[in-house]
Amino acid sequence: MKASLKDIAEALNVSKTTVSWVLGGKGDERGISTAMQDKVCAMAKKMNYQPNLIARSLNTGLTSTIGLIIPDITDSFYSEVASSIEKSAERAGFYVMIGNSESNPERERHLIQMFKAKQVDGIVLAPTKISRVEIDRLMEEHFPFVLFDRYYPEVKTNYVIVDNGDSSYRLVKNMVGRGCRKVAIITTNSHLRTMNMRREGYSNALLESGIELDTNLYGEVGFNDYQKGIYPVLDRILEQVPDVDGFFFTTHILCLAAFKYFHDRHVSYASYEFSCIHGMPAFQCIAPSMQIARMPVEQIAEESVNILVKNIEFRQTHGDAEFPIHEVSLKCTYY
Repeated sequence: MKASLKDIAEALNVSKTTVSWVLGGKGDERGISTAMQDKVCAMAKKMNYQPNLIARSLNTGLTSTIGLIIPDITDSFYSEVASSIEKSAERAGFYVMIGNSESNPERERHLIQMFKAKQVDGIVLAPTKISRVEIDRLMEEHFPFVLFDRYYPEVKTNYVIVDNGDSSYRLVKNMVGRGCRKVAIITTNSHLRTMNMRREGYSNALLESGIELDTNLYGEVGFNDYQKGIYPVLDRILEQVPDVDGFFFTTHILCLAAFKYFHDRHVSYASYEFSCIHGMPAFQCIAPSMQIARMPVEQIAEESVNILVKNIEFRQTHGDAEFPIHEVSLKCTYY
């Protein structure tokens, strides 16, 4: 038979209210001794007590759930972030519902509306950034949310990103230091500010090194079909600039697709220098000398959850008052 608050209270000869306060995390607030709190928690564990989340939600106005929307669940970066966010959220007492937008703005809109209908307490998302309608609506409603990896520079809202421009600059500057003079950039999603920041870092590194920008070395691949789309892009670059000596990839998925291209086209890449934003374990085997700026996945998750929880708590106590905006830019690590 399922244990109840009453069962725990009777076993310890205390009131049901005392048990409720302790298991609800309000023991200190209500002046209940640490010893009694320990006894209640131990008895709850012994009796395998499972809280009634619906009843708790009615009492607190919270469901202890957050929604997470990512653009591509098959991308190792986003799956790593999702895993880390789950762990961070669990430590904060929240459970995570995950949705995959597939970089489709309509699907993103549906997921946001679905999560709100499910009464999640807040949302963490990497937006498609094609449409701002739902983001604006979240802001109008003072609904707790945090953007990560991608953001709207013109909108004052919570976000967690990495130092995209500086990371790209450092990688390309290092390539120049290794002797590269004709470095190609392979990128995607040029509508995203974060991708443009990486392109700007690439350009600044070359210009500061006295190297003119060559439009023939710029390759943009459509995101939705990047695995096939990278073939004509690399074909063109190798044809127009046969003495290209390095490749800078603004994201790891394009780098992996490029290595498949080299394999399929029987192109030797031993003489090229490579650098990439974020990495994959396979890169150490494919190109051991590749320079990588690893995005701090665990920090991104921790910061996103911390900001969201603060926002949720702020809304509980301040209603529709403006939540202080948190804008976080994290450093990458290099190897």
